[in-house]
Amino acid sequence: MQPFQVRSFRFQWPADLATSWAVEMEVLILGWYVLVETGSVLWLTVFGSLQFTGTLLAPLFGVLGDRIGPRNLLSAMRAIYAALATLMMTFAFMGVLSPLHVFAIAAVSGAVRPSDMVMRNALVGETMPAARLMGAMSIARTTADTARIAGALAGAGLVAVLGMGPAYLAITCLYAISALLTLGVANNRGGPGATTGLASPTSPWRDLRDGLAYVWTRPQLLAAMCLASLVNMTAFPLSGGLLPYVAKDVYLIDRTGLGYLVASFAFGGLIGSIVLGKISNAIRPARMMLIFAMIWYVMLLVFAQQDRMPGGMMLLLLCGMAGSLSMVPMSVMLLRTAEAELRVRVMGLRMLAVYGLPVGLLAAGPLIQGFGFGPTATLYGVIGLLFTFLIGLRWRRHLWPIEAPSNAR
Repeated sequence: MQPFQVRSFRFQWPADLATSWAVEMEVLILGWYVLVETGSVLWLTVFGSLQFTGTLLAPLFGVLGDRIGPRNLLSAMRAIYAALATLMMTFAFMGVLSPLHVFAIAAVSGAVRPSDMVMRNALVGETMPAARLMGAMSIARTTADTARIAGALAGAGLVAVLGMGPAYLAITCLYAISALLTLGVANNRGGPGATTGLASPTSPWRDLRDGLAYVWTRPQLLAAMCLASLVNMTAFPLSGGLLPYVAKDVYLIDRTGLGYLVASFAFGGLIGSIVLGKISNAIRPARMMLIFAMIWYVMLLVFAQQDRMPGGMMLLLLCGMAGSLSMVPMSVMLLRTAEAELRVRVMGLRMLAVYGLPVGLLAAGPLIQGFGFGPTATLYGVIGLLFTFLIGLRWRRHLWPIEAPSNAR
């Protein structure tokens, strides 16, 4: 637990945990609400896509984080989450909540929320010594994994027992706590070679253009961006946004069963994060990123053939493990190989890859209606496996050799 010896991390980890719990509870509760109220998988995919409306803004958030400091920006973002949750809670207690309200508030929160992970990773990269970075990123990942387990189960349980209003009261409190804890994180850039985060004299658009040019000319960074886009488009929809449909229409189970499915994927991710924390000094990030991305797609291909909940839960657990063992090394590789003064911008550009998720979700809606979940999931898995192999082949010289910077321990 060396990362917790850094004071900033002792504030950041519980702040990230509170946000992750609130997000997972919110997405599960509202996803089920939209599916039940509209009875349409198309509207479910629209709701899922609205969570990522701000993905295209993430690079600008990265530029803003470079100027005012990631800590300040992240605190403000989490205060916005709390305000929006308060609004949703008010509608629920008044008994006037409708899918239209859900879509409107999801669109606003989705404009901000995709950049949350950018700022989290940037703060870890700037406050953590390089030797502890893999361990710190692995522990930081557990905030999302444990949230998907506990947040999913708690969200389903609170709504079932207390109703939507009290459930949203808990979500609002978690967001408020997170915003306050984030203020305790260091705002200076303590990493090796890091800058002070003072405002840049150049324009934000110039900063953004410089960041794009930087990534484009670094093969290992460009390869990671391509792989991140691929998994967001073809892997995450199957193990995330489409799970309410799988639960209701494939496995014929209720929202409690949906919580178990979400928790299975998250528990696998938690196992993967713990493993990474234990073997962090032996990991070759780029190699691990590619190998476990391919394993993830193989597991999804098997998951696509399941028609019963127990088998689906086991496959989701294995998918979660593979996803964690691929995506965490990717983030570490980006933080290690990017220059300190461009680190936040690179992580902001990394979030552009998340735009693949709403695209994948929206494409899945009509495909599922026309062909069913199994064939659609199989198609996504085959596409993902093929293009992961092609990415590894195209940038093999920069991703596979042990001596490559992307594989530095």
